[in-house]
Amino acid sequence: MVTATPPAHLARTVGDLRTSGHIQRSVKDEMRENLLAALRDGVDPWPGIVGFEETVLPQLERGLIAGHDVVLLGERGQGKTRLLRTLYLLLDEWTPVIAGSELGEHPYEPITPISLRRAAELGDTLPVAWRHRSERYAEKLATPDTSVADLVGDVDPVKVAEGRSLGDPETIHFGLVPRAHRGIVAINELPDLAERIQVSLLNVMEERDIQVRGYTLRLPLDVLLVASANPEDYTNRGRIITPLKDRFGAEIHTHYPSLLGDEIAVIQQEANLHAVVPHHLLEVLARFTRLLRESTSVDQRSGVSARFAVAGAETVSAAAVHRSAVLGEADAVARPIDLGTIVEVLRGKVEFESGEEGRELEILEHLLRRATADTVRAQLGGIDLAPLVTTIEGGHPVVTGERVTAKALLGELPELEVLDQIADRLGSATDGERASAAELALEGLYLARRISKNPDDNGQTIYS
Repeated sequence: MVTATPPAHLARTVGDLRTSGHIQRSVKDEMRENLLAALRDGVDPWPGIVGFEETVLPQLERGLIAGHDVVLLGERGQGKTRLLRTLYLLLDEWTPVIAGSELGEHPYEPITPISLRRAAELGDTLPVAWRHRSERYAEKLATPDTSVADLVGDVDPVKVAEGRSLGDPETIHFGLVPRAHRGIVAINELPDLAERIQVSLLNVMEERDIQVRGYTLRLPLDVLLVASANPEDYTNRGRIITPLKDRFGAEIHTHYPSLLGDEIAVIQQEANLHAVVPHHLLEVLARFTRLLRESTSVDQRSGVSARFAVAGAETVSAAAVHRSAVLGEADAVARPIDLGTIVEVLRGKVEFESGEEGRELEILEHLLRRATADTVRAQLGGIDLAPLVTTIEGGHPVVTGERVTAKALLGELPELEVLDQIADRLGSATDGERASAAELALEGLYLARRISKNPDDNGQTIYS
């Protein structure tokens, strides 16, 4: 949330606001016009959203231009929440509200009894405050214990105890939706909301009013309601009731990145890395994730989240930092040997088919080897690695491992031109990066069965 104060030149009373020529717009009109302006000017309205450029985003843009409430359907880890959280960027940076109003009403259109009374009494001197667009986005994670009071509101017993009658609208404590008046309400995992609670949203979405404790308070709410959900064909937790689903004007299906480059870009964007993780290792992780999504041993109804690859990159980075701390390396650079650390750590993030019980680690290790081999072919294809094989076969083994520094590994390597070619191909400049590149080539040769790999009792790995 932005805490910066609004510009000093902005109006401070309703009279000043009218003099300035300010025009009131609904939330949907505001977002439509700002979206169209961004598209005309070639400005990206969706910073940080990767892989949806040709599919999800055009559908979402059409839905917003049409003024529709939107529900995003997709498996876990497809970026639904991240996409919803960018919507507020389409709002005006600053918008006027009645100063002190509970619902942030527009100074031209008070809707609560208190604001109506103040507007009538003060006229053009009604004070105006300014709200930043980040404050106009409200998000709720739907949980089974969410109540109507949380979303819509309830009678406040304290106000009743002060002497007001139950029928007095001023006794209401407003919930999330009315408090988001003139903004965006996002409900994550909408099917988790109990069906009787979903019913409370019907009037909000169609008639734009709310009902509390048996009487209706007519509030012309101005909100954009957006939601995320898992596809109903596999979730056992709940469903979106048909009348509510019918009220969403746009139902948009999200997906995992369709291109390998997008998968890598998501990892680079989201992962919090404390060591250098070379691009070829990120590619291994991206390919590994994609192979899991294609595997018949994995429950594809559950999906394999993008968070799997992100967590993998962070784990590999942590392994490199750990090694540099233990061995006293100046720079922490991840190497292929660090990929082995992710299997045990991440297996809980994957749902396997029921017939694969007991084989989880075997499946993960097999697919990780495939991802590594595919990366070697893609990155080092065309480089003749035969001189390296010949040298190793001639009695020049190479020792690596979690307890072997990059400098020690480079010292084990023979002086061959092919190693410089590998480093150049992978853009490796530092000792750590060159050691990582060489280790990738050695692992590729082992997976192609051109050399052997044997662990010893000291935690080292010997390519021979």
